[in-house]
Amino acid sequence: MNEDMMTEAERASKLAEPAGDAVAAPNRGKGVYYVHTLGCQMNVHDSERIAGVLESDGYVPATEEQVIDKDIDLIVMNTCAVRENAAERMYGTIGLWARMKRERPNLQIAVGGCMAQLDRQKIAKKAPWVDAVFGTKNIGSLPRLLDQARMVGEPQVDVVDRLDYFPSQLPTARASRVSSWVSISIGCNNTCTFCIVPTTRGKEHDRRLGDILAEIRQCVDNGAKEVTLLGQNVNSFGYGIGDRYAFSKLLRACGEIEGLERVRFTSPHPAAFTDDVIAAMAETPNIMHQLHFPLQSGSDRILRAMRRSYRSAKFLDILGRIREAMPDAQISTDIIVGFPGETDEDFEETMRVVREARFSSAFTFEYSPRPGTPAAAMEQVPHDVVQERFERLVALQEQITAEELAKFEGRDVEVMITGAAGKKDSSTHRVTGREKTGVLVHIGVPEGETMPEVGDFVTATVTHAGRHNLIADPNPAEGQTYHVRH
Repeated sequence: MNEDMMTEAERASKLAEPAGDAVAAPNRGKGVYYVHTLGCQMNVHDSERIAGVLESDGYVPATEEQVIDKDIDLIVMNTCAVRENAAERMYGTIGLWARMKRERPNLQIAVGGCMAQLDRQKIAKKAPWVDAVFGTKNIGSLPRLLDQARMVGEPQVDVVDRLDYFPSQLPTARASRVSSWVSISIGCNNTCTFCIVPTTRGKEHDRRLGDILAEIRQCVDNGAKEVTLLGQNVNSFGYGIGDRYAFSKLLRACGEIEGLERVRFTSPHPAAFTDDVIAAMAETPNIMHQLHFPLQSGSDRILRAMRRSYRSAKFLDILGRIREAMPDAQISTDIIVGFPGETDEDFEETMRVVREARFSSAFTFEYSPRPGTPAAAMEQVPHDVVQERFERLVALQEQITAEELAKFEGRDVEVMITGAAGKKDSSTHRVTGREKTGVLVHIGVPEGETMPEVGDFVTATVTHAGRHNLIADPNPAEGQTYHVRH
């Protein structure tokens, strides 16, 4: 099975299987490490910081072969706490790793991220084979905790609730040479009744504009052609110091950075999506017309219960202004089905808004109660009702997604290449990447053409729309476009 196609559990099981005779790497440094990441883009970027901290301390990243052979000295799990089954998944995975540790007593296991921030002492008690537990606010403590665990032979727990430094100040081992994550803020000041993030990430803190731009320039100097700006509510950047135009200023400043081809950001909050941000997106050439715009529910009654500071009419009005300024914008969303107290009428309102909004895609979730949140104490909707609604909503969105993708057929798109497609068939002469609005495109390289490299830009004619991606197999002899820009 292709590693990219495996579920998290399958990857964990593969790690836990008895290994064959592994050949040690010539240079193991302080040890060979592997980071197992669950959750959102914030966690993915945090894992780059974890990797950077470890490599600065002398650890060496595991090769693909070492992961397969379980020839690893340290496994770090970066956890997520958004869904109800987060703890179950975490304990299940580290339970599989316990067998590895019995076979290799010198193996160290560390757990960080949002579940560690929540369950700190419980993890060490329930899984005593874990050597180190660290939180979202003290990633830099990990090497010290691992050293202490080796010396005393006991789990080390260090989870802090106060942010003393931005994770961006830590070393970073970026996963991609051409695409970089850049955090502009951390934490959240909202009080959504379903969300655990303010507990795990804390209050919102913004970085200095100059520091953000300096990091972006450094990414570009190191070969990045695309950056994604990250924040829990990315477009409320600057509100803490009273500058409600700070985010649009940041977007326009990104447009002045030479060599920066594409800028994306995630995730904005609808209530803070102002006209100056729309104008900055539309008027700054390297700001991509891609937007993740969380709806959560189309029912005003449920939005009030969620403590979302907008209503469906305002959401659709903002959406209309975005599309008026950027008709090509591809807009995705988040929707929660079965929030406590949701009636059939409430759900039909969500269906109505989805039909009107015509999102390019939607991350649709059945409501999952998180202990400690107000919604967890509310009256829950029966699971069979939630499941039926969920299936109806997914079917509607799948239909809309297919119809929207079909509009690309026959159009020329510019794609930044991120890798090879068709891994199951090595004879497939195809590359893959994202077009400007974020849609995944698989491109067939015409006969006689050299395969483009990661980071190249290919303009090609879309020949077919799949369910969730586009296919471009252009035939220049028939007037279809194929052009590579390095």
